[in-house]
Amino acid sequence: MSCISESKFTEICAGIRGDRDLIIKYNPIGSDDEILLWMLLSVLVTYLSLSDVETPCFTDKPNGSTYREAILFVLRGRLEHAFDPEPHIDRMLAK
Repeated sequence: MSCISESKFTEICAGIRGDRDLIIKYNPIGSDDEILLWMLLSVLVTYLSLSDVETPCFTDKPNGSTYREAILFVLRGRLEHAFDPEPHIDRMLAK
């Protein structure tokens, strides 16, 4: 199983934050937060090389809360060292 360090997670969140306007412009799937959380989830699925079985799927239309929960689910057990990902996610979403 692939793991992620806090520094790499911080880097990914900062990169999404830096490209915020372009990501939102070209992915008009919902609110700004939903779009950015969707992007973070997508990056994590690729970075951690998750299989189809490990990748969260949604039975209803996801929202920001659903994406955040999916991100935290994906990270469980995949952190190199224990850290709280929520502050990094919050900084990524800050306007």
